[in-house]
Amino acid sequence: MKEKLKQIELFLRSSNFDRGIRIGTAIAVPFALLYFLGYFEFAPAVVVGAFLNSPGDVPGSIKRKVNAILISIVLTMLITAIILFAKPYLLLLIIVLVIISFFVSLISVYGFRASLVSFSGLLAMVLAFAIKKETTTDILIQVGLMGIGGLWYLLVSLIFQKLAPKKDQNQLLSDSLLLIGKYLKLRAKLLTKKTKRDTILKETFVLQNLINEKHETLREVLLTARKRSGRSRYEEKQLLIFVSSIKIFELIEAKHLDYKMIDGIFGKHKEFLKGAKKLNKVMGNHLILLSELLIQNAKIPNKNILLNALEKANESISNYVEVVKLPKAREGALVLKNLYDYQEQLLEEIRIIRRVMANVHDASKFSLKREDSSQFLTLQEYRLNVLFQNFSLKSTIFRHSVRLTIALLSAYLLGYFLEIQNTYWILLTVIVIMRPSYGLTKERSKDRILGTLIGASIAVAIVLVTQNVYVYGVLAYTSLIFAFSLIQQNYKSAAALVTISIIFVYSLINPNAFEVIQYRVLDTIIGAVIAVVANYLILPSWEVNNLKKVILNALKMNKKYLLATQELYQDPTINKLQYNLARKETFLAISNLNASFQRLTQDPKSKQKEFQLIYEIVTLNQTMVSAIASIGNFIINHKTTAASEEFNLLIHKIANSLQVACNNLCASESEKEFIEETINNAEHKLLNTYQELSNLRDKNIEKGNTELDTETLHGLQEAYLISNHISWLKSLSESLEKATERYNNSVIEDI
Repeated sequence: MKEKLKQIELFLRSSNFDRGIRIGTAIAVPFALLYFLGYFEFAPAVVVGAFLNSPGDVPGSIKRKVNAILISIVLTMLITAIILFAKPYLLLLIIVLVIISFFVSLISVYGFRASLVSFSGLLAMVLAFAIKKETTTDILIQVGLMGIGGLWYLLVSLIFQKLAPKKDQNQLLSDSLLLIGKYLKLRAKLLTKKTKRDTILKETFVLQNLINEKHETLREVLLTARKRSGRSRYEEKQLLIFVSSIKIFELIEAKHLDYKMIDGIFGKHKEFLKGAKKLNKVMGNHLILLSELLIQNAKIPNKNILLNALEKANESISNYVEVVKLPKAREGALVLKNLYDYQEQLLEEIRIIRRVMANVHDASKFSLKREDSSQFLTLQEYRLNVLFQNFSLKSTIFRHSVRLTIALLSAYLLGYFLEIQNTYWILLTVIVIMRPSYGLTKERSKDRILGTLIGASIAVAIVLVTQNVYVYGVLAYTSLIFAFSLIQQNYKSAAALVTISIIFVYSLINPNAFEVIQYRVLDTIIGAVIAVVANYLILPSWEVNNLKKVILNALKMNKKYLLATQELYQDPTINKLQYNLARKETFLAISNLNASFQRLTQDPKSKQKEFQLIYEIVTLNQTMVSAIASIGNFIINHKTTAASEEFNLLIHKIANSLQVACNNLCASESEKEFIEETINNAEHKLLNTYQELSNLRDKNIEKGNTELDTETLHGLQEAYLISNHISWLKSLSESLEKATERYNNSVIEDI
């Protein structure tokens, strides 16, 4: 019960609920004000204008938000006017419907925010079919009032922004910490869950993508705010939490261990991994708790549970050495020590977040030049040639636009010839459900139908209990607020609440509520069926056909990241910024690869060609970026020796293998740049560096010098990590080379 109450509190304090209240206010005030002023007949048009322009109001820079809403206002007014003027002429209306549907949906090529403006335009087109205005004067008044409604919504949004300026940022930070906490707990399971690793890895792909999406939005919000006017104390705190969350995520990524090696080293001694596993779980739970406290503004809990778990993890190293004995225990001890060092860094970042949240001054020092910060922003191109570049069947958005246009035309003609009462409900269902990918469209169709049935059932029960119009009004309004609050979190629940709201709004107009419910359910089912069938049959975009370019980009970014890490090894002070930029770009590329793979899993089984091979390529890329990050992280946090010739030679060999993998996908010829014997000698020599240090340590122990100084320990750690990870990267790159060749051959065979 206590947990449920906490979840309710978190929801009511969330920016999602704030968004629902914002839209509710924008709708309620015009109704109330115009009613008291005696101009109630103008209220629906103003409210429609406010509602239509709310989709563009999403977290991000204020400038982009304002621009999106202003463009949306102009677009919705123009589309509404065109549809209303064309309605008396069926042929003209059909032509207009086709042109608007296609070109407005194509706006989505300009990114996420543009896709929301596109949705507003499509929504305006659909709702225009429900508006009954015939004379030029009435149409112009309707359009003008809608414009006023849009500007009114923008004003409401800016007022809410002024009253709670950091609510969106806090929500994004909270969501980010929550997802990272879950991710850390999943990674803990990988240490010992040998038989479930594939399943867990697939779950991590989803979380990685979600975390990267949150971080991209936070970069836009926090770094653009800084570029405009510097940082306030509160913004400084938010930036510190954000930077620490990125570091935590990157540290987790950097410790994607060679689990086969772990299994081989520890064998029957896996109990010594439990300390590290427990610490990961404790830190994961603590991040989840901090994510909640960030919303609740509650007191930070005691840190003892974290310190105790860290101490237990440290004890497991000495316990392992005591049981297995040196020199046999050295390799396992170094694995545990490297793991412990990484977890210690994780804990330090968590403690920084704790100190920032507790308002401790000088919790951490962070400095980023303005010209440097802009390099970390992912900029969206808005040039006209982006639109022209997507005028091709190779473009996913182009195919979606064609598909959506045909689906909307079919839905309208079906409603027209069958004389369906509210054809626009079918059109509305189509534009809300249809997405570029089949899997997501199918999933949303299920949620939409189930949500509509649930909402209709609840509405029926209420109608049977009371026919009080005031109850209907209150329920219509409150359910609409909660629907907008839940639409991003739980689409099924949002669909149920929207259904309840619409049914009671219509019940205020039409006394026969059961007739409204019947049509609502029927039209939703028709629209959902049209959407799914269209996605399956009309220019379908199966993810397997889009994967090649995503894999190619991931390979290129991995190569760039590898070479940036090599430069970092030469001089960490000079090359750190370029390393960080390469790391950010690679993480985004891998996130896109993971997202693409997730979409593939949602496609029909018959369309998932070479699924296991694709999964192998995705996993190899994921493992590779983690291995590179592990080397980079060690270099940044330790004083290292100079990079050897063997290291540089092997890095170039790995980079060459990645280039060959790229060429395989592009069907380009590749030349063998390295003599195998030279590479094997370099690898052997690199491994010997560790072996020599290990032998020297054994001799010192035999002489009675059992104390291990920090310099010797770091030397052993560096030699072990570099030699093993370079060998691992070489093996991974060669596997990628072979896998991409098989993948390209399978594609050619299908052609």
